[in-house]
Amino acid sequence: MNSEDILIRNATIVNEGRQFIGSIRISGRLIKEVAEGEIGNSDNCEVIDATGLLLLPGIIDCHVHFREPGVTHKGDLSSESRSAVAGGVTSFFEMPNTQPQTVTLELLEQKMALAAENSLANYSFFLGASNDNINEIVNADPKTVCGVKVFFGASTGNMLVDNIHTLEEIFKRSPIPVAAHCEDESIIRANSAAMKEKYGDDVPVEMHPVIRNSEACFRSSELAVSLAHRYNTRLHITHMSTAAELKLLDNNLPLDQKRITAEACTHYLWFSDADYSRLGTKLKVNPAIKSVSDKNALLRGLLDNKVDIISTDHAPHLSEEKANTYFKAPSGTPLVQHSLQAMMEMVKQGKMELTTMVDKMCHSPAICYSIEKRGFIRVGYYADLVLVDPKSSVTVQKENILYKCGWSVFEGTTFGSLIVKTFVNGHLTFDKGKIDDSKKGLRITFERK
Repeated sequence: MNSEDILIRNATIVNEGRQFIGSIRISGRLIKEVAEGEIGNSDNCEVIDATGLLLLPGIIDCHVHFREPGVTHKGDLSSESRSAVAGGVTSFFEMPNTQPQTVTLELLEQKMALAAENSLANYSFFLGASNDNINEIVNADPKTVCGVKVFFGASTGNMLVDNIHTLEEIFKRSPIPVAAHCEDESIIRANSAAMKEKYGDDVPVEMHPVIRNSEACFRSSELAVSLAHRYNTRLHITHMSTAAELKLLDNNLPLDQKRITAEACTHYLWFSDADYSRLGTKLKVNPAIKSVSDKNALLRGLLDNKVDIISTDHAPHLSEEKANTYFKAPSGTPLVQHSLQAMMEMVKQGKMELTTMVDKMCHSPAICYSIEKRGFIRVGYYADLVLVDPKSSVTVQKENILYKCGWSVFEGTTFGSLIVKTFVNGHLTFDKGKIDDSKKGLRITFERK
C-alpha cells in the first residue's frame, strides 16, 4: 500500500456488459483491485463513498480537433482537454488538419510534445495523408501512432487525397489503421454550384444536407470499402451520417476480428435537419447532419453492431466565424464536454442500454484501435475512470462551458446527469467542477505487431 492509494466504495460499476455495486482500489496510475461489495480499508488510503453514483471507464473519444498548433484562437490542447475531462473524456485522438498539417512524422512528434506539456487527458494524433507522403505513412510506428487520416472529401483545408494511385498505395501499404472521411468531392462541387446559381451568396443553411448529400457520402464510403476489401486494409469510416452507408458494413464478426469499422458521432444521433432552422450555421458540420430517418438508422446501426463506436468530431470555431453566410461559415461544432451527458440522456429516454453506451464509448474504441490497458475497468489497467450522478441535472450555459470558443449547440439543454469526478491515470483531474492540472495525460500506446 502507498500514500497514493484511493478506494472508491459503493459505486454502481458499469463495465463489460454488467452493472453491480462494488469497489475499486487505485494504486498510483493503475487499478489494483476490483470487487463486488467491499474492499478492505487501510489508514493510508483515501476513501471515496460513491453511493448512488455510476462508475464508468473513462470515455475514449477517437475523433477530435483541438486546433493546436496554428489555429489556437479556436481551441488548444490545454483548453479542450480541460473541457474533455470535465465531460468524463480521459483519452482522445486528434486530427491532422492543424497548421501546419500533420503530414510528416516529425510534425506528429512535435504535437506529441505539445500534448505532453499541456494535455490533461491521454492523447494520440493521426498522421494526415496527402497525395505525396506515402513514405511517411509506411514508416509510422503501429505501437505509438493511432492511425492515418485520409480525407476523401476536402472537408478541411487542402488535405484532399484525390489520386487513385495514391489511395491504392495507402490502402495497400499502411501499417496503421486508415481512418477515412468519406464524401465525394465532385458531387459536392456540382451541388454547390447549383445552389449558388439559385440563391447567390444567401444559400440557406438548410441546404447543407442537400449540397453534402447522402449520395456523396455513400459513393465515397463505397470506394473506401472496395479498396479495403481489395487490400485487406484495416479501415475505419469516421462520422457516418447516412442510412445508406450502413449496407456497406457487416455485423457478423466480433469487433476484434473486423477489418472494416465505423463510428457515429453525438450530433448525428441527437440532431436532424429539422434543427437547422433553430441553430443555423452552428449546426453546420461535415458530413452534414441529415434526416430524422438517417438519425434513427444510425442508432439502429449502433444497436445491431454495424456501427462500432461513438465519437464527437469535436471541432470548435469562434461564434463570429460561425455567424458568416453559408459558404463562409466554417464547418464543425464543439462537443467533447457534453457527449457523455447527451448519451446518458439517450439512455434515460430508453434509446439504448447503459451497458451499450459504455461499450460504444469506452470498450469498443479500445478494441477498435487496439489501445493498450485502457477502456475497461480491469486490474492492471490505467485508472481512467468517471463518476456520474444519474439523478442530478444541469443546464448548459455559457458560464459552465469550458470550450475556448465559449459556446455550444447544447446551450439551454438540461441534462439529467452530472459528471462528478474524472480520474486520468489515477489522478483526480476533475472534481465537482474544479480541475487539478498538476498532472498531465500520457501518450496512448497500442497493442499491435
